[in-house]
Amino acid sequence: MPKHGKKFRNKIENIDTTALYTLEEAVKHVISSTFVKFDETVDIAMRLGVDPRHADQMVRSSVVLPHGTGKETRVLVFAKGDKETEAKEAGADFVGGDDLVAKIKEGWLEFDKTVATPDMMGTVGKIGRVLGPRNLMPNAKLGTVTFDIANIVKEIKSGKVDFRVEKTGIIHTGIGKCSFGEDKIVDNLKAFVEKVIQLKPSSAKGIYLRSVTLSSTMGPGIKLDPVALTAAVK
Repeated sequence: MPKHGKKFRNKIENIDTTALYTLEEAVKHVISSTFVKFDETVDIAMRLGVDPRHADQMVRSSVVLPHGTGKETRVLVFAKGDKETEAKEAGADFVGGDDLVAKIKEGWLEFDKTVATPDMMGTVGKIGRVLGPRNLMPNAKLGTVTFDIANIVKEIKSGKVDFRVEKTGIIHTGIGKCSFGEDKIVDNLKAFVEKVIQLKPSSAKGIYLRSVTLSSTMGPGIKLDPVALTAAVK
């Protein structure tokens, strides 16, 4: 069984990793337990009382975090005419049509999010087998198939994150960087959890938030009290 290093052990000696903490306490412990030189991402993992095998219990959406993610997101937009100009003015990194399809077919994938106007989906469909498995396919449910190009590009650039429940009933995503400080991480966490709670399927029975864990990239998992967390974001 691998052992943790001395720096890790020193940082967590005052943390009870089996206890349930309030939102503010958990964030404080996550930030104080960082010990590496790079700016770690703060991750949240939520186990939900849903069965994703049933379509009516699939939890999937997106949310704009108040303080962003701390990561530069490269946005590619499939558009033409005025919408192409709109995308460029909104800050899209790459804009085009068949030219981008040709590059992607050749193996180019230097982007993080893809947006398309509805009239371009026929073109985008040509590379669906490339984009789909990488979660890069534009999706109307996530707002990335739209004529409101300027708004969606600005949202993505400012910190919009997509999420979906996994087969095991877990949602996992990054909600910022340790360098943000406690207040900004708390704000981002509240916005994310509030969105997940709003999406509770009517067909889901029993306890919805089964467990919630917060951690940094290299740090320990800090468990939050789901009941207190729910009350804190309402």
